[in-house]
Amino acid sequence: MKLLLAIGLITAIVTFVLSIVVWRVALKYKLYPRIRERDVHTRPTPRLGGVAMFLGIVVAFGVAYLFSSSFPLLGVVFSDPTPVLAILGAALLIVVIGVADDLWDLDWMTKLAGQFVAAGLVAWLGVQIYSLPLGGGVTVGSPTMSVVMTVFAIVLVMNAINFIDGLDGLVAGVALIANGVFFIYSYLITVRTSPSNYFSLASVIAIILVGACAGFLPLNWHPARMFMGDTGALLVGLLMACSAIAVTGQIEPSALQQGGARSLFPAFIPIILPFAVLIVPLLDFVLAVFRRVRAGKSPFSADRKHLHHRLLDMGHSQLQAVLIFYAWTAVVSVGCLLFFFQPIWPAVLFLCVGLVVCTAFTLAPLGRRKTADPLAVGAPDDTAPRPKDEIR
Repeated sequence: MKLLLAIGLITAIVTFVLSIVVWRVALKYKLYPRIRERDVHTRPTPRLGGVAMFLGIVVAFGVAYLFSSSFPLLGVVFSDPTPVLAILGAALLIVVIGVADDLWDLDWMTKLAGQFVAAGLVAWLGVQIYSLPLGGGVTVGSPTMSVVMTVFAIVLVMNAINFIDGLDGLVAGVALIANGVFFIYSYLITVRTSPSNYFSLASVIAIILVGACAGFLPLNWHPARMFMGDTGALLVGLLMACSAIAVTGQIEPSALQQGGARSLFPAFIPIILPFAVLIVPLLDFVLAVFRRVRAGKSPFSADRKHLHHRLLDMGHSQLQAVLIFYAWTAVVSVGCLLFFFQPIWPAVLFLCVGLVVCTAFTLAPLGRRKTADPLAVGAPDDTAPRPKDEIR
């Protein structure tokens, strides 16, 4: 655990330093696009934070590889370097596409094609959904089916993460929380199923991604000095998907059911938890696709009706909206993780209380608006003419 945390810390430090470098270079050479109608920010801001995150991730994998020669248990992760190289190769492709889009606004078909190529590279070189750890284990089927499921899962997660990238610190914070929870889970599941080896590709990816998000967040916190752009959002989605897919290949469901029926639920956590940590991005993605298709538009056409836009329209500030997203992500992901332990009643209690509190804070502006309604009982009459200096 200490070695994995050290790798995450190194990632955070390197990413933070590189973020400052990229930010200064972007300002010096004016590498930032014009402000779009749907944007929330009001001044031109560089969107190349994803480049710094990618470089930090590459350095982290390099450091982990160097550590593997001194720590044999970590060496298991790099005994076959092909999956790691596939992930980094796909990440490089995504970064190239993302930078081009952040600077020149590529059309959605070009970006989507690039995402499928990157996902296909990962699946082709071995990071695949070979089986679903449900109950006693469910084999996916043919190699072709495995590749297809993997590719579509990766593309789905990449776009879900990219769709919520609209407020300062939103994606970086949500990904930090989600991957922090997923790192704990992947570590615990590895300890339980393979007591002699506490390291796995899923854990390494998750902790490196936590470090990258933590290192970038100081420059992305409101008011943001730099955005991660499509480069960073797609990169985060790619690595989150790869981490979740890698975990499905290392689990033997029967090893999680040693307690009989009482411990059956943990065997379903490998499927539930990836959706839980992505609950906010996936919900926004599904609603956006449904909304746009119903309106006869492309599901990838941009608009200003995402969940974070709706929170702003309700009356939340940018910071409040971001913290609400953090809260929903933390409650759902941590609550599902708690089901991994026995007894399960603390998890149920945590989820119930957490969801009620999150709902209350999310809907709070509606209550304040109703109280301020001039037609409400006891409210002052605001229909009378006001002095000229008050009319706007």
